[in-house]
Amino acid sequence: MRRFALCLALTALSTTPAFAQAYQGNWSCRDETTNRVGILTIYGDVYGWASRIAGDTSSGTGTLTGYQDGVGFNDGNLRANKSIQAGRLIDDVNYGSALQLETAEAIVMLCNPR
Repeated sequence: MRRFALCLALTALSTTPAFAQAYQGNWSCRDETTNRVGILTIYGDVYGWASRIAGDTSSGTGTLTGYQDGVGFNDGNLRANKSIQAGRLIDDVNYGSALQLETAEAIVMLCNPR
């Protein structure tokens, strides 16, 4: 019985980092009007944002902090020019998961995996 409990505990601990990394990758983002606005790329503790609008000052890179349910934007153009503070992982009917980008006041974008 002890071996079984130990194996179960080790299995649970080994999958924890996989859940924490679910936000990494490329995300296609849409605004509140459902227009495509750009692509968000997250790897490790950095992100890159490519806006669809030429010359948009929000395009660029920055750093972030990973959390169990998403990410917090520490700096970079999205934080400075769009006031985006967090990206929260939510369930999505079509894609299984989505990343909801939020300011202090509102949800401003919904990003789906690419």
